[in-house]
Amino acid sequence: MYMPNFLDGFDRLVVFDAETTGKPTPSAEFIRKQPFAWKAPGVVIEVGFVELLREGEIWRKGETWSSRVNPDGPVNPDAIKVHKIRPAELKNAPRFPTILPRVKDFVGDSPIVAHAYENERGFLDYEFARAKVIAWGESAYPDERYLCTQVLFAQLFPGATRSLTAMCDRLVIDSSERDGRHGALLDAEMTADALILLERQLKHGESGAPRSWAST
Repeated sequence: MYMPNFLDGFDRLVVFDAETTGKPTPSAEFIRKQPFAWKAPGVVIEVGFVELLREGEIWRKGETWSSRVNPDGPVNPDAIKVHKIRPAELKNAPRFPTILPRVKDFVGDSPIVAHAYENERGFLDYEFARAKVIAWGESAYPDERYLCTQVLFAQLFPGATRSLTAMCDRLVIDSSERDGRHGALLDAEMTADALILLERQLKHGESGAPRSWAST
């Protein structure tokens, strides 16, 4: 995972979030043992991307993009309670292979920002493999391309609850819209807002934050 001093070398970041069926992604080992005709179930049902652009010493949000995704499979009722996306709303949505070129184009060569990045990375890896772009067990983007706001937040507030909502509340970012439902673009927007504040505070050593940016 990227160390945050890498920000000095980039002018563009991409913040990513996904909503899912709530079903766990099968492991590569499990998938390899399945019969040839077996089809891996979809997991991602919505993706959200936010562009962050450098302007001098600060970052601002740029273009955004989101899409629903047809998983060709059931959605866990508990997941529906969280994101409020019902299966009927996904029937006419594109399947992941259809939006994959847009995903790759939007990400480009930029570092990828995510909250609890290992989850979001896992969803991308799974759907890229299901689309036969990479092999099962491989990564769509290397670990060092990712920057995790959860890790950065922990450096400023050791021991604090590190969920996205808790982080935004602590940083005084309005998270009230998330009370009704979670959404990929909404969560990506909140993550982008949090990164802007975290980068500023950590870079300038505000709030007694440690100077080290190493992951935990």
